[in-house]
Amino acid sequence: MKNVNILVPLDFSKLSLKAFEAAEVFAELFDGAITPFHSFISVSDLEMQDVPSGEDMTADQQNLEEKLAAKLNKVAAEHVDSRFLNEGLVRIGNPAEAIIDAAQNFDLVVMTTHGRTGFTRLIMGSVAEKVIRFAPVPVLVVEAASKIKPLKKILLTTDFSDYSLKAVPFAKSIAAASGAQLDIVHVISFEQFGSIPQIQAATDTRKKQMRELVDERFNDMPDQVNAEVVSTQRSIHEKITKLAESGKYNLIVMATIGRTGLEYLRLGSTASNIVRHVESAVFSVNPRRLKGAKPDKH
Repeated sequence: MKNVNILVPLDFSKLSLKAFEAAEVFAELFDGAITPFHSFISVSDLEMQDVPSGEDMTADQQNLEEKLAAKLNKVAAEHVDSRFLNEGLVRIGNPAEAIIDAAQNFDLVVMTTHGRTGFTRLIMGSVAEKVIRFAPVPVLVVEAASKIKPLKKILLTTDFSDYSLKAVPFAKSIAAASGAQLDIVHVISFEQFGSIPQIQAATDTRKKQMRELVDERFNDMPDQVNAEVVSTQRSIHEKITKLAESGKYNLIVMATIGRTGLEYLRLGSTASNIVRHVESAVFSVNPRRLKGAKPDKH
């Protein structure tokens, strides 16, 4: 990661401004630039009485866009160091679709999971969920309680699949740039296996895979990396959530698709549950959507 262009969607709620803090951390680490972003529904889409038509409507819409742009730049200037700040972008349209479309020209999206509406934690169908699912770049999601500065501890989760390994270069870059400790964890859930011998065999296999991963990808930063295979009688996401809480991680890095190959955010998936339940910032990578990703073969 270098010269990172960061898109920060805002709805002007207090919580949405939290994204600026995380964005600034990444801008500083990677010599990046921050572009604040806001989208609004076209005047013609609003169900209002006495809405003007024709030229009057166009003029009103243009006036609204100019006012929003001025507000966006003012708010951003109050929360972001000027050396990192670009002119804000205002677009018309559905917020999630507008963010996803704008992200084509950026390297990272930083946003909160909920804003003006106050709904908590990635309710299915929310703006944040759709952005995470379809954005062509990584998405960093922060909560009100997220403490990403100073960035000292990072948790990288993996199941060793090709999909999950797409998150590895990002985790490594962030750890190298920040000097943070990087803990790599693979979780084995007992519910995946039918007997103790199967669990033991799987554990031995995964430990071997972990050693190979560390030797191949992190041999140049041994003092910063800890790697572990852990087991649980509960679900994988519950175990990772526990680790996040006990380890006081500033950041969790993970791919949104893993060994199963299932699309991200199907109800009950590991990734969606983690984002919903942890207070740490979550840096998610969708391997199928990343720029340059090869289409799946079916």
